[in-house]
Amino acid sequence: MTTMAAMLGALPLALGFGDGAELRRPLGISIIGGLIVSQILTLYTTPVIYLYLDRFRRRDRDPHSRLARHLGGLEAQA
Repeated sequence: MTTMAAMLGALPLALGFGDGAELRRPLGISIIGGLIVSQILTLYTTPVIYLYLDRFRRRDRDPHSRLARHLGGLEAQA
């Protein structure tokens, strides 16, 4: 929602005309393009991070993992 509000705020810069429009237009286009690229990267990287975190969590619960065997060995010594 914030990205959409920022993009709509930059729309007059990108589409504007009149005095000085040739200087403001590249700024508006770069703002909108940067927001689109960052939104796409966020939508792709966030699920990947959650998948890796889930994989790490499942690996810790697996009794055959090296970490679980190590921690189990420490508990047996105590």
